[in-house]
Amino acid sequence: MRVLVTCALSLTLLGSGFAATAAPAATPAADLVADPVALVDPLIGSANGGNTYPGAVRPFGMISVSPTSTAGDQTNTAASNGYSHDTTRMRGFSLTHVNGAGCHPGAAGDVPVFPHTGEMTGSPTADVTDATYASDFSHADELAEPGRYRLGLANGAEMDTAVTTRAAVSELTFPADKPANLLFRTSNSLNGSESAVTRIDRAKRTVSGSVLTGAFCGRRGNGGGSNKRSYYRLYFTAQFDRSFSGHGTWVNGELQPGSTEARGGEGYETGAARQGQGSGGYVSFDPRRDQTVQMRIGISYTSQAAAEANLKAEIKRPDTVSSVTTDAKAEWREALSSVEVAGGSRDEQTAFYTGLYHSYLQPNVISDVAGTYWGSDQEVHRIERGQQAQYGNFSGWDQYRAHTQLLALLEPRVAGDFARSLHAYSRQHGGVWDRWLHLSGWTHVMTGDPSAPTLAGFYALGVRNFDAAGAYESLVRQATVPHPDGLSSYGCPGQCIGQRPNLADYLDKGYAPQDTCHCWGGAAETLEDAVADYSLADWGRRLGASSAETDALMDRAGWWQHTFNPDATETDGYQQARKADGSWVSGFSPSTDTGFAQGSSATYTWMVPHDVARLAEAAGGRDRAIERLDAFFHKADGSWQHTGGDPLRYDPTNEPGIHIPWMYNGLGAPWKTQETVRAMASLAYGVGPRGLPGNDDLGTMSAWYVFSAMGIYPQDPARAEMLLSSPIFERVVIHRGNGVDIVIESPQASAENIYVWAVSLDGRERTQSWLPESVMNRGGTVRIDVAPDPNQDWGTAEADLPIYHTS
Repeated sequence: MRVLVTCALSLTLLGSGFAATAAPAATPAADLVADPVALVDPLIGSANGGNTYPGAVRPFGMISVSPTSTAGDQTNTAASNGYSHDTTRMRGFSLTHVNGAGCHPGAAGDVPVFPHTGEMTGSPTADVTDATYASDFSHADELAEPGRYRLGLANGAEMDTAVTTRAAVSELTFPADKPANLLFRTSNSLNGSESAVTRIDRAKRTVSGSVLTGAFCGRRGNGGGSNKRSYYRLYFTAQFDRSFSGHGTWVNGELQPGSTEARGGEGYETGAARQGQGSGGYVSFDPRRDQTVQMRIGISYTSQAAAEANLKAEIKRPDTVSSVTTDAKAEWREALSSVEVAGGSRDEQTAFYTGLYHSYLQPNVISDVAGTYWGSDQEVHRIERGQQAQYGNFSGWDQYRAHTQLLALLEPRVAGDFARSLHAYSRQHGGVWDRWLHLSGWTHVMTGDPSAPTLAGFYALGVRNFDAAGAYESLVRQATVPHPDGLSSYGCPGQCIGQRPNLADYLDKGYAPQDTCHCWGGAAETLEDAVADYSLADWGRRLGASSAETDALMDRAGWWQHTFNPDATETDGYQQARKADGSWVSGFSPSTDTGFAQGSSATYTWMVPHDVARLAEAAGGRDRAIERLDAFFHKADGSWQHTGGDPLRYDPTNEPGIHIPWMYNGLGAPWKTQETVRAMASLAYGVGPRGLPGNDDLGTMSAWYVFSAMGIYPQDPARAEMLLSSPIFERVVIHRGNGVDIVIESPQASAENIYVWAVSLDGRERTQSWLPESVMNRGGTVRIDVAPDPNQDWGTAEADLPIYHTS
C-alpha cells in the first residue's frame, strides 16, 4: 500500500521540547479541486477487510449494482459485502448493498444477475461450487466510478451499468460465437432467502419478481437466538430492448426450459444445509444478430407496481448508460462539492474525496417515487408531509462516533429526514429504537443506545426538520421505563434483543452487572449508556425539558465511574466488568474483552468522550493520562501502533477507540493530538483497495478520515464543538447545504508541517484547541498556521482546554 504522506515522527519527537520554529513562508495558494468526481476511487476499501463495494450507486441510493464474488461456495461469498478485490471470480451483479458492514456475509446482495456464455445444461442452484455459472475476471477489465460500473468477464461477456436512485440501465455485450444467456438468481441473496419468485413475459420482454429475505448477522446467532428471519421483500422489474430467443427457470436442482415462472427460497443456513435450494430464471438472446442487449431495471421494497413506477419515473426512453452516467456524475459532483479543498497531494485528495463518497452511500433511500415505504411493522407506509424521502440502514453503534455528525454538517436536510425515519420506525416497533436497522428491519446488533447521541448531535448541529421534542420524549422513555425485552438474553451477546437491557437493575445499581445485564458486556453497556444519557440530558436542556429530568440524566452520564476500577493495575485504573453483588469480575487484564464489545478494557477505558476532565482524574491526573496514552499509541520500540491485533494498544480498525487520538486536546497536550492524528491518517489510511484500516461500517471509518483531513473532529457525539488539529489541505471550504459556509485555511499545510502554532477565528487570535458550536451553525473563517516542530504552549492553558458540559 502506498501511504498518503511520509510520517516523520519518532519517539524522540514525542517527548521533545524543541525550540520554537517559525513557519516556512507560504508558497502560492493552491487552486480548489475542480472536479472531485474524477478523484473518487470506489475500489478503495475493497480489500483488507474494508468491505466496501465498487458498484454503481447514487448519493444515498436505493439501488447499487455491484458484483458478488465467489470462492467456490454458492451459499457464501468472498467478503462480507459480496466483493473482495483479491477474489477475481464472480457469480452475478447484485442490485442492493450495504457499505462496509462487518457481519459475514453482511446484508442484501439481492438478485444477482449473471451473463452466462455457455449452454444451460443444469440448474444454477445445483452448481454448488460456482464452477459453471460463474466467471473469472481481471481488474484490467474493470471500471468503477461514481454512478457507473463496467466489468468484462473471462467468459467473453461484459456488463456496463449506470444508475439513478431506484433504477439502472445496463448494456450487456455477448461474444458472437457463444450462447448468450442472462441469469436472474432471484433467491441468492448474500444471507439466503425465505422465498423468491421469478416471472418471464416473453411478449413484453420483461423479467420480474421478488425475494423475501433479511437475516443480517444471522449466522452469528448465539445465546439462544439469531437473526435468521425475513424482514423485507425486494421487488424488481427488468425490461429489455430485444426479444428473447429462449427462456426458462429452475427450482432447486431442476432446470425447466421454456418455463415462465419459478418459486423457491434457500433458507438462511450455509454450506450443505442450504446447497441445492433456491430458484431463478434465465432469458436467452441470439448474439449472431446483435451482440448488445440493453436492460433497464427498477426496484422497490413495497410492490411490483412500485418497482415498475420507479423504473418509469427515473429511466426515460432515450436514456443510455452514457446519458445516465453523465447525470449521475453531475449529482455526485454536487454532493462531493459540499467540501472543497485545495492543496495536498493527489493521493491525499483521492483518499479524501473517496472517503466523502463513502460517507454519502448511507443512509439509503427506501421510499418509492410515490412516497411509499416498507416499515418496521411489516406494513406499507407513506412519508410524512414535508419529508422528501424515507431512509433506512442505521449502523448506530458505529455511525454515532463520526458519520452522523458529518451527515448533519454537510446534509442537514437529509439528516432531518433520517431522524424522522428512525422516529417512525420506533413508533412502528412499539416505541423501541433499535440500535442497528437493516433497511427498516430491527436486528439488535451491537450494544448501547446510539439513537440518543445521533439525534442529539443532529439537533446541536442545527438540524430542525424533524419532531425533536417527540423524538426526545420517546428516547427518554426508552431510557427510563423498563421494557420486557430487557430481561431476555435472546440473541446475546452480539444481538441482544433488549435495547436498554435489564434497565430496572441498571437504574438500581448504577451500572450494568456482567452476570445479570442480559447484554453483550456490562462495562461496555455502562459506558455506552453513559454517553446516551449525557446526550439526552444536553439535548433536553436545549429543548427546555424539566431540570429534574435532565439533571437525573446528567447524573447517569457519570455512571461510567461505577465500572472504573482504580485498583485494576497493569498498570493503574481501568474499566472492568462488575457483578450484581458489586464485586469485580476476576481474572482481569487490560487486554481482556470480558465485559466489552469488540474491544478490550485498554480501549474502552478511554470511551468517555463527554467527560474527559473527570476521566483524566480517574486515570491518575492529566500527566499520567498523557503517559498512558503515549504508551497506548506506540509499540515498545516507539513506532506507531496503526493496525489492529494488539488488545493493549490503539486499534484504528474499529469504532470504540477512534476518538482517542483527539483526547490529548482535553488533557492540555494538543500537539500530541496533531502528531497522532496525522500519523494515523497517513499510516492506517491510503489509496488503493487496502486504503481503509477495517470495516467501513456504513461510512464511519471514511468519516473519521474526512474530519481528520480537515483538521476538526466532534468533541463529543451530542454537541457541535469541534476539536482542532492540523489540516492536510491548505484550504477547506465546507458548504453546509443550508447557506452556511465554514472556511479552514492552513497556508503552510504539508506532510511535514503537522503542528499547530497559531489559530485565528474570523481574524481574531484563538488559543483554545477547539471551535465553538457557533462556527458550525453560523459559519466563519478559521486560520491554522502550522510548522514541522511542536508548539507546546498553544492550547495548553487551563482556559484553553475544551469544556465538558457534564454539570
